[in-house]
Amino acid sequence: MSERSSLCSEIDKPSDRVESEKRTDRRGSPLDDSSALSVVERAIAVLEDDEYLNAGYGSNLTIDGTVECDAAVMDGLSGDFGSVGAVPGLKNPIKLASALLRHSREPDSLGRIRPMTLVASGAYSFASSQGIQTVTPNEMISPRATQEWQKWKSRLDHPVDGDSESLPQDAMQDTVGAVAWDNGVNLAAGVSSGGLLLKYSGRIGEAATFGAGCWAQQSRSEHFGMACSISGAGEHIMRGGLARVLGEALQSQQSNDNELDTHHTLLRILNQQFTEPMRQRGEQMPNAGVLLLTKEQDEDDEAVPRLWCAFTTESMAVAYASTTKPSPKASILRRPASTGSVVDADKSSVFITALPIHR
Repeated sequence: MSERSSLCSEIDKPSDRVESEKRTDRRGSPLDDSSALSVVERAIAVLEDDEYLNAGYGSNLTIDGTVECDAAVMDGLSGDFGSVGAVPGLKNPIKLASALLRHSREPDSLGRIRPMTLVASGAYSFASSQGIQTVTPNEMISPRATQEWQKWKSRLDHPVDGDSESLPQDAMQDTVGAVAWDNGVNLAAGVSSGGLLLKYSGRIGEAATFGAGCWAQQSRSEHFGMACSISGAGEHIMRGGLARVLGEALQSQQSNDNELDTHHTLLRILNQQFTEPMRQRGEQMPNAGVLLLTKEQDEDDEAVPRLWCAFTTESMAVAYASTTKPSPKASILRRPASTGSVVDADKSSVFITALPIHR
């Protein structure tokens, strides 16, 4: 079985972001003989190094003008999970999340339960103990992020009558993620984010929360599995445990020997367990994006991959590659333009598409 990886992020500078994802697919190369977990970690680390993306260096600044990052990874076969939240001074938060996952597998000399999530100064101290690169907090701040912070902090502190402009969507919900399927038939998923612009210091989002920002599961039979990475409005995604709910819904279909209908499952989960509950709470436009890699059976009973993207936003950027098709494909997916007709008004707010992944 070939190793494969794919990545996604919400977009505000399409050309910069597609280039970022192409570089990721080359540098986190599926041609390397390594685990899905390692591929996910390396791919996201490349995205974290790009100042145009809201993860790692160049992330959105908190209300206090600092960078605090969230990240998580999950192993499909074991169900192991590691995450960090609101961590400062860390060049690649995803590397710390991965280190924490591996640390949780080791026996403790006193029989203590190993943590699967660390936050703030505790996460920073753990990074130092594991030899993971740390930097001074100011080194995480990019000029672009500073400009955005100054603009919106001024508007927050000195509101002008009649000025109703809100934060742009990407400033509130931008996240990067990756999913992979390796030669050893396992799947893995990861996610990383700098969080909301002007967020409260100490706030953590879906990228640090178990069952919210990423999920991976792999059946022992090796015929079925999934890995997903979620982006969007963190508080809304956490409230619904969106990644875990999606994984459980797909697993339920497979366990009942029903024909897997991934499109229907994505539509149902995003509408019934995300959009509708949020609208009942007064949020008329709850936003989420899903990157989903599924392992399904073909007519010859062989396990085959399918890559899905589903989103309620206007657009979503994605890149993908495999061992047989190592040249990365990157694109910006956009919702069809609305005509404003009654028919359009009745349509689902979710846009779903499948992309070709070759063995």
